[in-house]
Amino acid sequence: MSLLEGALLGILEDAGEAILTLTEGIEPEEFFASRITQQETLRQMRIMAESAASLPDEIKWQMPEIEWSGWAVLDSQLKLVGGFERDALWFAVRSMVPATLMWLRVYRKNQPELFSLAV
Repeated sequence: MSLLEGALLGILEDAGEAILTLTEGIEPEEFFASRITQQETLRQMRIMAESAASLPDEIKWQMPEIEWSGWAVLDSQLKLVGGFERDALWFAVRSMVPATLMWLRVYRKNQPELFSLAV
């Protein structure tokens, strides 16, 4: 396991936690009406998608429950001008992010070496 891979997993987790904090208790209408919340959530979502895209396949194979293909699609969508469809973004906020964080916690507990920052 490399330092880079452990760092990428940590970044993925941190950005996901930020998204959950930003969107806690708000409804879609409120989210899409709040430009600041939406922009920061999109920034954190891009960080998650880019971190997921940067992870080697070997790491992804060790974490099969995480929807890596969904993150790849979202990464592509976020790179387009205009960037996303509202439903896709809200699905990511309410489904992909929480599911990914849940699995990362499981893996951190059961396979801590994946998250190691030791050289």
